[in-house]
Amino acid sequence: MKKLIGPFKQILTLAGLALKGALKDDDMQIIPYGGVLVENGLIIAVDDFERLRKANSSAQIEEIEGDHVLLPGFVDCHTHICFAGSRAKDYAMRIQGKSYLDIAKAGGGIWDSVTQTRAADEALLTELLLQRVNRHLSEGVTTIEVKSGYGLETHSELKQLRVIAEASTQTKASLVPTCLAAHMVPKDFSGNQTEYLSYVFHDLLHVIKHDNLSNRIDIFIEESAFNPDTAAVYLNRAKLMGFDITIHADQFTTGGSAVAVKLGAVSADHLEASKDAEIKLLANSDTIAVVLPGASLGLGMQYAPARKLLDAGACLAIASDWNPGSAPMGDLLTQAAILSAAEKLNTAETFAGLTYRAAKALKFDDRGILAPGMRADMQAYNCNDYREILYQQGKMKPIKVWGSNK
Repeated sequence: MKKLIGPFKQILTLAGLALKGALKDDDMQIIPYGGVLVENGLIIAVDDFERLRKANSSAQIEEIEGDHVLLPGFVDCHTHICFAGSRAKDYAMRIQGKSYLDIAKAGGGIWDSVTQTRAADEALLTELLLQRVNRHLSEGVTTIEVKSGYGLETHSELKQLRVIAEASTQTKASLVPTCLAAHMVPKDFSGNQTEYLSYVFHDLLHVIKHDNLSNRIDIFIEESAFNPDTAAVYLNRAKLMGFDITIHADQFTTGGSAVAVKLGAVSADHLEASKDAEIKLLANSDTIAVVLPGASLGLGMQYAPARKLLDAGACLAIASDWNPGSAPMGDLLTQAAILSAAEKLNTAETFAGLTYRAAKALKFDDRGILAPGMRADMQAYNCNDYREILYQQGKMKPIKVWGSNK
């Protein structure tokens, strides 16, 4: 049955905006006193509310009382929220000035999360994941990428991916699983980088493909993880199996984004260390530049050069990197609002990076815009001017979220 939702003081459809490069606020389509006609989880029409009501007299009405602004649901295209345990000790050490090596020697770092996640059973991991997913959903995030990478051996990586699949059946958010078995070489593996990635390829990727647990592969290219040449061999083999690839790139040192562009990765994520050469490469490619302000806030380091990426012509997405170590906040809107102030991203560029451009980083063309044929993933804010949302820097949250996963 058709449902008419509204009226809204303003509807920001984000329709008709460019996929790449800088945007202007004046280019945003704003429908005053608008409504959205929905059927079977898809948008049928977005128009003046009274016009839609007269033309669809048999439609069920979901009346919105008071002044509200409607946006597409946010898309978080980079998270690590399937994990057990806490790394509050790491954070306390970091703000005391301890280095990554100091923290690792004290038993912290990624390996701490691996140990705790390996020890958790599927029921506990599912419960913890759903808590985070549903918090994200309540804050307007309707599509969420979720990585493995805290298992680092076949059984535990498969456990994480099965948990993501199970959680997806219990929420209105849309979950997108990504295999990040190439997060680091685990401490209990006796071989080198090449040998570990060969193990992952032979013992894990074929099972993932057979069981349809993920069609995305990620790798961390960094001095502390995998070098560009070794990573490229692994990624090429994964591509030949039919996996889409994405890369943790240029977080502390450069090299990852060049691999991403060369191999045609869907996205290159982080980019805090990217310089002019890397920015130019990304801007002249189809690889989405995904910036992660949550990691900059958590680690106390510089932001990715978001303004330069946009001005160069890149497609820029904004994601949370929500994880137990470097980005524990997980509040996507707050992070984006802070990034927009620091990097001088206007409202159109910020919302585009949280919606249809982020959807492109997951190869989705059916969300992130309020238009006929798109998923009815939407969020409403209790205000009469869309500019209030970023102005409140994350303190204003949606009062109503519509997710169409069910």
